[in-house]
Amino acid sequence: MVKEHGIEIDHLPELDAPWLIAGFNGWGNALDVSNGMAGYLARQMQAAPFARIDPDEYYRYDGARPHIKIDAGSLKRLKPPGGNFYAVKGPGEERDLVILQADEPNLRWYGFTAAILSLCRRLGVTHIITLGSMLDNVLHTDRLISFVASNDALSDRLKANDVLPIYYEGPTAIHSVIQSEGVRDGFGCISLWCHCPFYLENITHHGMLIAVGELLADLAGFTFHSDGLEREWQKVAEKIQQLIDENPKVQEMIQDLRKSKLTRNRTEIKGTSEGGNVINLQDFLDPD
Repeated sequence: MVKEHGIEIDHLPELDAPWLIAGFNGWGNALDVSNGMAGYLARQMQAAPFARIDPDEYYRYDGARPHIKIDAGSLKRLKPPGGNFYAVKGPGEERDLVILQADEPNLRWYGFTAAILSLCRRLGVTHIITLGSMLDNVLHTDRLISFVASNDALSDRLKANDVLPIYYEGPTAIHSVIQSEGVRDGFGCISLWCHCPFYLENITHHGMLIAVGELLADLAGFTFHSDGLEREWQKVAEKIQQLIDENPKVQEMIQDLRKSKLTRNRTEIKGTSEGGNVINLQDFLDPD
């Protein structure tokens, strides 16, 4: 194992011009779309882990506390914040991939980004896609994704997939630092943001995972299988509809959102984290 710039590297996989797909847990992970997509891709593709982030370099433990498991008075597991890199050797003509699933760092964002870009250069990565998700005034049936892209060619490809360019000024996430530094270092960079309904919480939005997974497959050139996600989303969507049907206030809110969609331009949709009626599905879904 070699440690370079806060990344512990077991080995460097041999890949052919791979793309990096990075998903983060934290501020830009509404309904677990960003972190969930990276994890799903790694599992689906049986990606091989090859490196990890040293948590002491980029995390404050009082802000991102380690997670433990204690059983019958015995400490069984202690997991600090951090992240893992995975490699995928695409079959046939499919794209090789590097997948990063990580917690958003608390410290040294530019150092964190420099470490990622250094590893990307050593692996021959050509493009970097960061994934984010936000709460917005959208319905759970919507599949709205917006983007920041490093050049016109990538922008045109995204627009052709009905992905909207972002117009925004305000606080940001690690995605923007990676985008800025990656462009400066000559990588093709895309930041994708999924718009999730503000009235849901404590669930994974499998429907949005399907949408962004299909988009990633089209952009990067790999096969995406969504059968398991389809089944999970069907179960969750049925429960959401049942809860909406039982709550007149939520019904009224849903109707207002539908009306507003008809009277505004899609590019005018603004994110929000506020809502008087919130459906916490964790209280209703079966624990399995």
